[in-house]
Amino acid sequence: MAPSITLSAVLATALLSIPGPTTDTTDTTAGTIGTTTADAAASAPRAEQARHDVGLFGIKAADHAAAQEFTAAGSRLDRVGFYLTSAASTGTVTVQVRTALDGAASAVATRTLDLAALGGAGAGWIEVPFGAPLTAGSPYYLFVQATTREGKAVVWHGTRTADPGAPVSWNYDRAYWGGWHADAARLAFHVNPVGADRCGESEPCYVPTSSLAARTAGLLTNQQVTEAVAPSFAVGAGYVEGSNVLRLPSGRWRHLPAGRGASVVTEADDPGALKQIAESRAWLAAGKVPGSTPARREASRRALLSMRALLRPNGAFAAAWSQAWEYSWPRDGSFAAAAFAATGHDAEAYRMLRHDQATQRPDGTWEARTTLDGAGPPDGRTWQLDGNGWVPWATWQWYRAAPAKDRAARLAALYPMVRKAADHAADSLDADGLPPAGPDYWELPTDTANIGTAAPLLSGLNAAADLARTSGQGADATRWATAARRLADGIATHFAPLGYPRTSDGLHGRDSAAAFMAPPFNTAPADLATALDSTHRALLLPNGGLTPGNDPGFSWGAYAWTPSTTFFALAWAGTGERQKAERVLDWVLSKRNGLGELSETVNGSGRPSSVAPLGWTDSLVLLTALALDGTPAPTPPTAPAP
Repeated sequence: MAPSITLSAVLATALLSIPGPTTDTTDTTAGTIGTTTADAAASAPRAEQARHDVGLFGIKAADHAAAQEFTAAGSRLDRVGFYLTSAASTGTVTVQVRTALDGAASAVATRTLDLAALGGAGAGWIEVPFGAPLTAGSPYYLFVQATTREGKAVVWHGTRTADPGAPVSWNYDRAYWGGWHADAARLAFHVNPVGADRCGESEPCYVPTSSLAARTAGLLTNQQVTEAVAPSFAVGAGYVEGSNVLRLPSGRWRHLPAGRGASVVTEADDPGALKQIAESRAWLAAGKVPGSTPARREASRRALLSMRALLRPNGAFAAAWSQAWEYSWPRDGSFAAAAFAATGHDAEAYRMLRHDQATQRPDGTWEARTTLDGAGPPDGRTWQLDGNGWVPWATWQWYRAAPAKDRAARLAALYPMVRKAADHAADSLDADGLPPAGPDYWELPTDTANIGTAAPLLSGLNAAADLARTSGQGADATRWATAARRLADGIATHFAPLGYPRTSDGLHGRDSAAAFMAPPFNTAPADLATALDSTHRALLLPNGGLTPGNDPGFSWGAYAWTPSTTFFALAWAGTGERQKAERVLDWVLSKRNGLGELSETVNGSGRPSSVAPLGWTDSLVLLTALALDGTPAPTPPTAPAP
């Protein structure tokens, strides 16, 4: 396996508040508060500074606060934005706009933000809506104070850099200054922010500490370059439908223009972005978007676009777009190639298989992962044998879905790769018909054969034998079919009586890879239904998802893994257990983040974590949705007896 919260909800909660005792006419609907962009620009004060180099003022408790003077340039206070860091998870932050520095009664607008509603401890820009009248040309004070019982700091950030002509900032520290103290530095804040001044454009929005484990929230791409969207820049944002163009809270768009290496923020309806949107929508329309409900169709659409963004021009498929995941795993790529093929995206699937061929080692195996340029492994991580099952299976899936016109010739180009992979798999089986001990999809070694390798090899040998028959290679077909029968017998003897556990000795607990014995990988044995039920029960976590396994020698903690959870949705869809499959799939889809992306893990609180999107989960969701639609990916035929 490759090594948050719902972010749109963060902005929504950030914009909710408790009215104070003074004038407060705010509409609390996120994104529709206050004036139009033109009105806000007209009423903006002189330029405010957006930098937040340092935590200038502690604002927690009755004896600490801070304020900033500004002069109103218009007659309306739409919203203010300021950069806050809170180590406290509970408490409140009071924000006022006053006409007198030291006088709560002079406030023309008050908002009280709840730290727990914001998501707890965190940092970033907070936008506070007001909608109050101002007197143009008059001075006002933006006042901020926090109250919390936790012994942790709440800090208003700014800069100590000199800024000639800047309005005065004020620090209220009763113990040190005896009250208010003027400061020559100015705080970082905005009054009536528009455009790039709003969080999510040039500055991050407030992101709770609980979401910081989510390294990425989405993807931008121009099909040559891909860029991750950080969680703090996804708050209140959403993709323009059918695209990887991001609509920001301000209404402007962020996208990765053609030929550029970094994203830009433009006005909505930018011609370059519109062209990109039209192209991605046409690509979706050229294939199939599965899903029997609106939520499933939308998740499938997003999964396809995310997988396309993770696919490199050379056919390498990144597991996700974050440093430790920006590699190509044969396992992840095989699932993605099968999903591309099944949804009608033949070119993408075939390109990935050609990359597999280019990165295959001389002995027919693959490294655990390779760099995206195909140059080789990034480190000394031990290679994994399961790729010798997954790649032939994916090749068979591609062939079954490919246009008939030229698929025979293209299969002939891939066949040498299949032959080397299947021969190595067949030769690896021991006297019991099982593969050797080694790392499984956990990327951890086992002392005896594991189901996470045995089941994929069975699928791959059956797939390779069928491809050999199709290609007129009778000797290959016989050799691989014989090996597949030996492996099937070994699994039936050593794994099946124990409920298809992680290892053949039964000492390492249950494993979600038991689902690999089901379609579309293998024809389900008669006893698999019972094993799937008992394995699911054994691996189910309180948050509703599954841990990959319960090996007593290794703990996955409280994190559910979306791939392992979705294995069961796919297996049950393939074995006719529709209600079980739908229940699991809908749980996975309920954990999409604010951009609709599927993450690698879900933490103990039920929030998306790690990275999003994860290509493996995307492909599993697509294959499951297809199966529930009645158009499942096929299963390689079991090798016939001689």
